[in-house]
Amino acid sequence: MARQKWGSRWAFVLAAIGSAAGLGNAWRFPYMAYSNGGGAFYIPYFVALFIAGIPLLMAEFAIGQGLQASAPKAMSKISKNAEFIGWWAVITGAIITFYYNVIMAWIFNYLYYSLGVAWKDDPKGFFFGDFLKLTDGPGQLGGLRLPVVIGLLITWIWIFLILRKGTESVGKTVMWTVPLPVILLILLGIRGVTLPGAATGLNYLFEPNFAKLAEPRVWANAFGQIFFSLSLAFGIMIAYGSYNDKKNDIANNSIITALGNSATSFLAGIAVFSVLGYMAQQMSVPVNEVVSGGIGLAFVVYPQAISLIPGGVIVQSIFGLAFFIMLLTLGIDSAFSLVEAVEASAGDKFKINKKSFLIGFSILGFIFGLLFSTQGGLYWLDIIDHYMGTYALLVVGILESILIGWIFGADKLREYINSVSEIKIGKWFDFSLKFVIPLVLLFILGLTFADEIKNPYEGYPGWALTTGLIVFILVPVLALIFAKMPSKDDKYNIKATEITFEEE
Repeated sequence: MARQKWGSRWAFVLAAIGSAAGLGNAWRFPYMAYSNGGGAFYIPYFVALFIAGIPLLMAEFAIGQGLQASAPKAMSKISKNAEFIGWWAVITGAIITFYYNVIMAWIFNYLYYSLGVAWKDDPKGFFFGDFLKLTDGPGQLGGLRLPVVIGLLITWIWIFLILRKGTESVGKTVMWTVPLPVILLILLGIRGVTLPGAATGLNYLFEPNFAKLAEPRVWANAFGQIFFSLSLAFGIMIAYGSYNDKKNDIANNSIITALGNSATSFLAGIAVFSVLGYMAQQMSVPVNEVVSGGIGLAFVVYPQAISLIPGGVIVQSIFGLAFFIMLLTLGIDSAFSLVEAVEASAGDKFKINKKSFLIGFSILGFIFGLLFSTQGGLYWLDIIDHYMGTYALLVVGILESILIGWIFGADKLREYINSVSEIKIGKWFDFSLKFVIPLVLLFILGLTFADEIKNPYEGYPGWALTTGLIVFILVPVLALIFAKMPSKDDKYNIKATEITFEEE
């Protein structure tokens, strides 16, 4: 059966930008910039973007496009013993969808709660108490939260509908899910900067603290932000690249995707910090006392800021709807791209019917998501994400860059990229793929592990963190099992050195 193809170059680019620009752009990047030197953070950020982020993105696009294969199949073509690296990437992504879609379920609920601003003057109590009914710790799961379960069901049905016709339905979806959050961020930003106190908030975001540049951790955070925000090491960009013709321009597509992702992050920073500046003024406190990152920003801090916006409930409801629609459309592209990477891998090796796989995986994802939909689910979401979204991606990123850079050959890949691209890349690409990326990711992994030894993550009990660690260890075991399974594709393990990059 012929491999599915993108309907146009822009369908591919928008899908790639949509995958990269997710919820982290709205709630991780602004906080990361603020806490790592403000305006000065953009120096290591752009250094990381151009010497690590874009090269690895080019490599993933090129491997997928040139070999016309998903991550596991591509890795097996480079080295038969490396197939498990591709499975490690996509299984990690699969587990992430199980809890990521629960966050999407929260957002669906908050669309409803925005009507009338249900959280009123106590968004923290509303989110953790009224909505989640959060228990006292990970040892107390409590019961299922029906509103979350309903939101989770809607999310999985939406993902199925988007992916059911492959690149055709994905291409139609990203034509509005990628531009819409950008438009909403611009509107939220315009309204934000017109509020009193906005300048103070933006000052916290952009005023440079150059002394921070002397701290290695700031540079590590910049590289980490680039790596995590570009959807690298999930197998997504390899799968998306494999739906291109072999002659598609890789360098241009990579640069557009990376800059589109960064632009979304900057817009989010302006939209968030302008409102936080207003909020701080209204509460007569410094901006640093209202700043938060992650889930707290989206479901506690920003809703509180919305409840302070002048104009009454109607204006506040409109502001709330715009914010949560923005989050919803940012998140859905990342969510379905993770599922697509898994489907592409299963389809390549086992020749499973796409719709049948999506139905089965959606049911499986919904069932596993029920754990995170309980009253104690937030704790397990946080613990599992710590291991999957940090350690697993770093390890896979290190292995992937070594495999592509050293075993396949960075120089050979660069020649292919230059043969199909308008912008030609030099030997810096080889140096980055072979040395910079693996060494920087290894450094970040070391820093993170050292922090873990000194201070157990978020003070969770040892048994709970051990459970998260066991899940982390089980993923490469599962990956090895999948890699050892016989393939239904006779050409699955043909080495990449035996395959030309010409059209087949």
